[in-house]
Amino acid sequence: MLRISELKLPVEHTPEELIRQVKICLRLQKGAPEPEITIVRRSIDARKKPELYFNYIVNVQVKNQAEVYRRCDKKRVAVWEERPYRFPVVSYKGKERPVIIGTGPAGLFCGYMLAKAGFRPILLERGKPVEQRTKDVQEFWERGRLNPESNVQFGEGGAGTFSDGKLNTLVKDKYGRNRKVLALLAEAGAPKEILYDHKPHIGTDELCKIVAHMRQDIINMGGEVHFGAKVTDLVCAKGHVEGVIVNGSRMFEAEYVILAPGHSARDLFQMLYKKGISMEAKPFAVGMRVEHPQELINYAQYGRGEIKSLGNASYKVTARAKDGRGIYSFCMCPGGFVVNASSQPGLLAVNGMSYSKRDGSNANSAIIVTVTPEDYGRAHPLAGVAFQQELEERAFKAGGGAIPVQRYGDYRKALMEEEEYEESRCGKDRCQETDKGRAPSPETVKIPDDFLPAIKGRWCFGPVHEILPRALGRAFVEGMEQFGNSIRGFNDKNVLVEGIESRTSSPVRILRDEKLQSSLKGLYPCGEGAGYAGGITSAAMDGIRVAEEVAMAIAKSDRSERHF
Repeated sequence: MLRISELKLPVEHTPEELIRQVKICLRLQKGAPEPEITIVRRSIDARKKPELYFNYIVNVQVKNQAEVYRRCDKKRVAVWEERPYRFPVVSYKGKERPVIIGTGPAGLFCGYMLAKAGFRPILLERGKPVEQRTKDVQEFWERGRLNPESNVQFGEGGAGTFSDGKLNTLVKDKYGRNRKVLALLAEAGAPKEILYDHKPHIGTDELCKIVAHMRQDIINMGGEVHFGAKVTDLVCAKGHVEGVIVNGSRMFEAEYVILAPGHSARDLFQMLYKKGISMEAKPFAVGMRVEHPQELINYAQYGRGEIKSLGNASYKVTARAKDGRGIYSFCMCPGGFVVNASSQPGLLAVNGMSYSKRDGSNANSAIIVTVTPEDYGRAHPLAGVAFQQELEERAFKAGGGAIPVQRYGDYRKALMEEEEYEESRCGKDRCQETDKGRAPSPETVKIPDDFLPAIKGRWCFGPVHEILPRALGRAFVEGMEQFGNSIRGFNDKNVLVEGIESRTSSPVRILRDEKLQSSLKGLYPCGEGAGYAGGITSAAMDGIRVAEEVAMAIAKSDRSERHF
């Protein structure tokens, strides 16, 4: 196989033009057999906007490869050997059945890999199947009736199900787990483009179908999935887990338990702390959702208002405040909605969500500020949870239970004195723009006074500036002003600020050793809620990694080399 890098074509190109460029690059002679092309990576080159290009990396199968390669430009073409992902256990025939707590990306992919290898795992989910969960979420958004066990945070698929469905990750993939995650999603119904797009996404509407498909696959392979199964206790003896208690009464015996909770499983964290499981508070970030007209972002990133072949544009921006805190965009949703993501009565949290088409009129993103255990006010493993809850209580009060919304100009004025505001605007040297963009004309950046939010759930205008501690609020403003240096109009006075975005990642890390076990042997912390991931893909990858360790541990305990 040959790999070609740096294939550049206009975004409006046809499939035939890609084939023609491959032939030219390989210097294939007229009449040669058609090459077999597989796209490995596709990214957008917008450096000369409004002229936009795709950059490709492709793998090519050709006849007479050695002769073809001899004639090629070696700077762009290389001989490539594909190394497919391999699970360490092929076919387990024993009786041990691992139990998995949680069916978010970590638990779902862990369960899938174990089921495929013959372990018949038992998955326990406190919430409902995704079909029923979707109805509960809609009921909450439309009528305000919160089900504490079935909402945006809890239920099959985890919190990522009601998000944009982003699949990019910064986690290194030398073992091929990332590719395996994408391949399994594609097999379950995701569009094939996720296998090669630089910033792949699915959308919440498609994710719901994919999650249900994977659940059925697990069941078909011998696994079990129990809903309404809230884990309330662990059974252990001599420092080893022996089972889990569900709903205060039913016991599932297991010597291998994968703990894959979501980042909002606060009652579970409390139970683990009382059981003496080693854990620590970890840094995370909190902030606000901001909304802009999607057209503004399109002009800034593409130099055009709309490009059907690309869809609505996204952005990623980072900065640093005067006090050293990082400020950055998180979970940017092109053409999306801000959603009420609350999971407890009297507390309010928001998130962003897009459907697969990303065709809404507004763009939204969380602009978040880093916090550390020093900000929590006390040294306790669950201090970060208490910090989140305090902020969510403030957000609930600011909107009277609805999502509070404020114009950025009013937010800024309430927090910054004039001299501080002017200084914050001069932080250009501290701004690290990832996706630089300039709108071509002033008309494209002015946001009208009547610009309104795209929100799922009740909302009202309110004092959003009162939610964050003052130091974090000022850092947020500093970041917004710096981002206005890279995306004109980003800090317009009519930008909408909504809060609070408090569930960016887990505030807790459940410690694990080199074999991925916790201080309680046989208990394997896994995924985002346990503190080892930060999104759908990284959580799924960690689920696969834990599945590998559990599979090897069980197979070795059976002393059966035939399993490997």
